[in-house]
Amino acid sequence: MDLSEALGDGWPAGGNNQSGGAGGWPGQPSNPTWPGGQPANPTWPGGQPANPTWPGGQPANPTWPGGQPSNPTWPGGQPGGQPGGQPGGQPAWPAQPSQPSHPGQPSAPGWPSPSSGPQTAPQQSLTIPYNQSLPSGVYDKLLITISGTIKPNAKKLTVDICKANDIAFHFNPRFDEDRKKVIVCNSCIGNKWGREERSSNFPFVPGQQFEMKILCTNSGFKVAVNNNHLLEFQHRVKDLRSINSIKMYYDLSLSNITMGTLP
Repeated sequence: MDLSEALGDGWPAGGNNQSGGAGGWPGQPSNPTWPGGQPANPTWPGGQPANPTWPGGQPANPTWPGGQPSNPTWPGGQPGGQPGGQPGGQPAWPAQPSQPSHPGQPSAPGWPSPSSGPQTAPQQSLTIPYNQSLPSGVYDKLLITISGTIKPNAKKLTVDICKANDIAFHFNPRFDEDRKKVIVCNSCIGNKWGREERSSNFPFVPGQQFEMKILCTNSGFKVAVNNNHLLEFQHRVKDLRSINSIKMYYDLSLSNITMGTLP
């Protein structure tokens, strides 16, 4: 029995005219392939090499259309990464280094560093009496810098750092107390004045400029005038965050106030 008899009348017997003598699709060589005379190994239409690839004659290893190297990449032939041709094969944002970062920052991620320098205190004016709120209270390493001029005929001046109606730190230079110059420090809590602390070290001069720095620490307030340490006042109000304003009165004029945090 020949092949046509074995398959039955419904299958064509054109294999007698083909090389190799084995049956196949009509008019094709003995090894069955896709229509169009391709080589014996089946491929995509169009005469590609024996290993199947994307249409267009790419190399045997499958890639994206367009003839890229065998390692799959984004369209455009970049080496092993996201679009933009980044080095190293690690995905990254386009045209950025392989380490993600904020624009203009080093490659290691991180939030921007806050400034530790002095900041100008927000205020409506520098007129006396002066009243400035401290929304965050006071805290360790808070530095308040006050620049101004003592009036020529000054009798006294006052700096109060307050908690609501209480005075946590009362700083009161007096130019003529019984013909003496003295600085009186105190607190007033619940409408009651505490024990006075007095200093005869007196750096203020009528008619002259001054710069006073008040540094808050965990233990108290340290005061320096014209870059010289003056005194320290221990905290009597322990809840520092509740101390929420600074006020100034009497015989001085203000030129600048800054607030900052020491490193």
